[in-house]
Formats: sequence, structure tokens, C-alpha cells
Amino acid sequence: MNLHLDLLRHGETELGGGLRGSLDDALTAQGWEQMRAAVEARGPWDRLISSPLQRCARFADELGARLNVPVSLEKDLQELHFGAWEGQSAAALMETDAEGLGLFWADPYSFTPPEGERVSDFSDRVLGAVSRLHQAYAGQRVLLISHGGVMRLLLARARGLPREQLLNVEVGHGGLFSLQVAADGVLKEVD
Repeated sequence: MNLHLDLLRHGETELGGGLRGSLDDALTAQGWEQMRAAVEARGPWDRLISSPLQRCARFADELGARLNVPVSLEKDLQELHFGAWEGQSAAALMETDAEGLGLFWADPYSFTPPEGERVSDFSDRVLGAVSRLHQAYAGQRVLLISHGGVMRLLLARARGLPREQLLNVEVGHGGLFSLQVAADGVLKEVD
């Protein structure tokens, strides 16, 4: 039996763009509106699963209370930890670590930001969480509220993209996508 998994990226955050990673930024008013607009007239969901970072979890709590749907936090669905790069923009990194940034963009699986999490470990963490969600909630429709990196990973896998193209997947603030998760772990994007 499949799990219907809707993926929602958090909205704009107070400290702006750049590599937010494990930084726990709050949403801006616009970020809240982006997320509310994304879920309007969508669903219904049997449950909400969220990253514990406040840019996801606070919206999950609000939506769960409004819809009377259970909310759970899943730490393994947090964003990639960017190490020394956290909080920095690509423009700033071009001045301080252009070579590293270029290597990361070319193949994020082959280059790890200084003191950061390896993308292969991140992938194992996220896919393990999705597998546990399938085991627990197969046959249900779940809204997963998470981060750009988590969604890029799942969408790239569903689309059959080579690993080097992970960062080519576009996921804007408040972006909402749908996947079917099969018992064997195969992901398929659905409309």
C-alpha cells in the first residue's frame, strides 16, 4: 500500500536567504502567508509531520490546530547541516570559498562543506525517515512540512535525476509537491 506524501517547504525566514541549514530562524509575515496560501483548498490530510525547526514546526502546529489533525515532529527531516557555511549567502561564499562552493554545486555528494554534514549521510537520514513514515502511515495522506534540501532530495529521487543534479531541483518558499511512496521505497511524483 502506498503513502501519499505532500511536501511543503517553509516560507521566507527573518534572517533571509543563504544557507540556513540547522539555524532556527523564525518565519516572516510573508513566510506565514506563503505557507497558508500553499495549503489553501488542499488536502485533506490524515496527519502532519514536521521538521522540529521553528520555521516548519510553528506552522505545522497552527495548521494542525485549525484542521484538527495530529502533528508529529521528525528530527531526521531537518535541513542539511552546512557547517561553517551556515548563514552565509552564495555571494559571500564566492568571495571566501569559491572553489568549495563550485565543487559543492557540481556534485554535492562528492564535496562536503567544511564541518558540514555529508550529503550521503543526509540522504540516508531523510530516506530512513520516509521509510518509517511509510511503515507507520501507509494508506494515509500525510503533509510533510520541511526544507528545500529535504524536498530537493525526495523530488530528485522521484524524478530519477542523477545525484549530481540534486541542486538543480527548484523548490521555492511555500512550494507544495506530491509524492507516492511505495512499500519498496520507490518515490513517484504525482499531480
